[in-house]
Amino acid sequence: MSRVRMTGRDGFAVRIETPGDHTVVFDEPEARGGTDTGPAPTGMLAAALAACTVDTLKFYADRKGWDLEGIEIAVETTYDGYRPSAYRIELDLPEHLDSEQTARLRVIAGKCPVHRALTDPVTIEIV
Repeated sequence: MSRVRMTGRDGFAVRIETPGDHTVVFDEPEARGGTDTGPAPTGMLAAALAACTVDTLKFYADRKGWDLEGIEIAVETTYDGYRPSAYRIELDLPEHLDSEQTARLRVIAGKCPVHRALTDPVTIEIV
């Protein structure tokens, strides 16, 4: 379970405690009233999509014995106001992969759990 507790009124900075004893600080840019001490939550959503995509590809490639050394992924976010309305994932795959491997990896990229959470209906209950 992730837990958020507001500990001060310095802009919008919040400290998040996540499973595994990790702590992450989120904030908003100064232009939106924050102190820019951490990424905005919507920016971290794009980063989570990129990280999940690369992990999914690596997991798949490892099972196939394919070398993904040097893979790069960029996620471009389009906003409708402050709300993300579209993501564009740019895969920069190693040149030694053949066209069949590249095509398969493009399909696998769409199967990461964060991608699915963003594209499939998700239930959020507020209690």
